[in-house]
Amino acid sequence: MDALLVTRLAAAVAAASLLAGAASSVAAAPPAFFVFGDSLVDNGNNNYLMTTARADAPPYGIDFPTHMPTGRFSNGLNIPDIISEHLGSEPALPYLSPYLRGDKLLVGANFASAGVGILNDTGIQFVNIIRIGQQLENFQEYQQKLAAFVGVDEAARVVNNALVLITLGGNDFVNNYYLVPFSVRSRQFAIQDYVPYLISEYRKILTRLYELGARRVVVTGTGMIGCVPAELAMHSIDGECARDLTEAADLFNPQLAQMLGELNADIGRDVFISANTNRVSFDFMFNPQDYGFVTAKVACCGQGPYNGIGLCTPASNVCPNRDVYAYWDAFHPTERANRIIVGQFMHGSTDHISPMNISTILAMDNRH
Repeated sequence: MDALLVTRLAAAVAAASLLAGAASSVAAAPPAFFVFGDSLVDNGNNNYLMTTARADAPPYGIDFPTHMPTGRFSNGLNIPDIISEHLGSEPALPYLSPYLRGDKLLVGANFASAGVGILNDTGIQFVNIIRIGQQLENFQEYQQKLAAFVGVDEAARVVNNALVLITLGGNDFVNNYYLVPFSVRSRQFAIQDYVPYLISEYRKILTRLYELGARRVVVTGTGMIGCVPAELAMHSIDGECARDLTEAADLFNPQLAQMLGELNADIGRDVFISANTNRVSFDFMFNPQDYGFVTAKVACCGQGPYNGIGLCTPASNVCPNRDVYAYWDAFHPTERANRIIVGQFMHGSTDHISPMNISTILAMDNRH
């Protein structure tokens, strides 16, 4: 075989392997990730707004890779960040970030805003927050930017193949119905009627999300809102969870799961995945030692009983080891607790996430 032919064969083999490598890297590209909701999943949108619902001052971010506050209501990473790790992707940028352009659009976007709820009147005390209707409008606007970058067909493909996370509901109780005695909503509705009203409004939001192209949507229920340090500080005499909020969560979560099942039946496929955050937080709330926590009642950062009064500020008490606390501040889990929650979303049984976990979704989508 002459030298020229050998050289050509070697070049052809090298080109083929390069093409195969490129094809496999395309196939292995993680899906885009879109996030909607409240402070449990906001990663910095509220930094760009004139609002009191913000986490852009120390000691927030003390355990973030930069050790700086980012707008995440956490000592470090929050739930979307950890899901992004599992996807093999960098975190999606806040929608309001000036850096969300070009290739960053392909990663996805985080539209969440601390303080919001299912209802527009939830969180009005925070003034300037991005209510869920506006988050959905921003998603539409994002798609126009993406289409301008990659074309209409490819933009639609990116959105249809994306993983979506939405977290709403807690604020509709904590920062609306039970915010003050005799709130407007509590005078309008008994709690047994308020919850079905919330569910009916949430159904409209999720239907709109589907109309906008979302096809894999993880919907989290509320955690144990009656047991967070803020509620223990205000309502607990002996460390028992606040009864009213516990009852609210016990009403809301099963009705949410039922509504998601009905929506899937109407659509004819499993678009909406029900993530039982209440069950996950129950596990470490009542068995903290099993998860390596010394407490699931006292916040790491705060003041007053259970460190549950007021905001986490530079003047607050801060625990030296965040890994042994389930709660970072009066309402929000530590990074380590977030990792436990996401672990159940990724790999948990149908007790934790139904009808399938995120790992199963990703495996199915990769096969297709």
